[in-house]
Amino acid sequence: MDESAALDTTAARAVETADRDRVLWTDADREWASRAAAAIVGERASAAEFLGRRAQLVLERIGTRQPAVTRTVRGIRWRPWVGVVTVVGAFVFGVLIDRIGGGTSINLLAPPVFALVVWNLVVYVWLLVRPLVLRGGAAGPLRASLIRIAAVRGGGESSRADAATAARRTVLAALPREWARIAAPLYGARAARVLHVAAAATALGVIAGLYTRGLAFEYRASWESTFLGAEQVHALLSVTLAPGSWLTGIPVPDVAAIEAIRAPASENAAMWMHLMAGTVAVVVIIPRLVLAIVTGLVERRRAKNVPPPLDEPYYRRLVAGWVGEPTRVRVIPYSYTLTPEARAGLEAILARAYGNAAATIDAPVGWGDDEWLSPATDAAGTPEIRMPLFSLTATPEDVAHGAFLATLGAGGRAAASGPTVVLVDESAFLARWDDDAARREERRAVWRELIEAHGGVAVFVDLAEPDLAAAEAQLADAASAHNGDAKPDARRT
Repeated sequence: MDESAALDTTAARAVETADRDRVLWTDADREWASRAAAAIVGERASAAEFLGRRAQLVLERIGTRQPAVTRTVRGIRWRPWVGVVTVVGAFVFGVLIDRIGGGTSINLLAPPVFALVVWNLVVYVWLLVRPLVLRGGAAGPLRASLIRIAAVRGGGESSRADAATAARRTVLAALPREWARIAAPLYGARAARVLHVAAAATALGVIAGLYTRGLAFEYRASWESTFLGAEQVHALLSVTLAPGSWLTGIPVPDVAAIEAIRAPASENAAMWMHLMAGTVAVVVIIPRLVLAIVTGLVERRRAKNVPPPLDEPYYRRLVAGWVGEPTRVRVIPYSYTLTPEARAGLEAILARAYGNAAATIDAPVGWGDDEWLSPATDAAGTPEIRMPLFSLTATPEDVAHGAFLATLGAGGRAAASGPTVVLVDESAFLARWDDDAARREERRAVWRELIEAHGGVAVFVDLAEPDLAAAEAQLADAASAHNGDAKPDARRT
């Protein structure tokens, strides 16, 4: 989906997942939005079209109740005027840079325009090595600063302490973070385009200021050096001014001419100014404009395709409800038999997190049973979410629990999120040591270490008395972590 639809979809997700207690957006509102969107887009629409239209309906309705949400959505959009101001400011900065040699004399061995050339050469080298240094395409400091100024800024909030305000604050805090994660590739390309144009504008400003001041003052060119002679200076200038000589057709003067303007002698600097301006144009302006065009094309392509993480339970639930196909969720207990209360709690959590999920709860896998996976590996042939289930009272063993996780991850056509989410039931532990928080946290840490070592994300739940909102949030966080986000806070209860 395009940038606007992706932002709306992300905002709707923030509203519906951050408002756990249904204060701002009720279950009836959620059902209405899905029904209305399905009726509008029709059966032949894509999932992206359905989600985008549904998000518009969500924002339209909640905007009438909570204008702060709408203001936040508008506030985190990219502000094009920031790019315009950056480019104009860069040009003005170039014009206002102090005169190229101080006074009306140009030292050919140290003209300030060469600092601009050297800086841009360093940038070109950095652009080549950047993918190796900043893995995953992370934005550099200049891009990150521009992005912070131009976008991803949340709205203000009142100091009231009622339930609606608390829920709204949660939504307004979650939305900018989520959008910054999703839009990072697009905003990185956009910031790069602005910075390339700004660099070219700075160079243009330098040249404009150079020639403007040259109309009112006579610049004199000379050089002096303790260590270099005319031959060495000629060789140096022949290399550094070669781009300008190629562009303008003006040759660099020979050794005798260079010797003739050694300080205190000098000559009119017009020729040297042409060579310097040509060099800046070839080394800075033209490459920067080319880079701006390339990054602009990348930006345009990314703006038309900003994919939200559709593998997350939130999107799976919405799309499954729209197409009428339930999400297949398979819970596999390991050496653990659920009580009727725990089973009911597990079913309630799955219904809350996955909507009309087709949930199955396998018979417990016995300790050390290596053949458990084979009978059902390819039974359905359709993707399913597999969730291992352990009990917190058990002591995690790598040779047993770890091997079980490894086998689950390697077997069958498990969905991409198969072994990522690992449920750990705390009900039996709490029934025995309800007041021992330290012991509970120690046991959590041991389980978390084992699960993460096998590529999983631990979700701790009390199946006997489940906190449905917290469990839904943890499952959503776990899915986000599997899609490459920061690890969720598994300590949340």
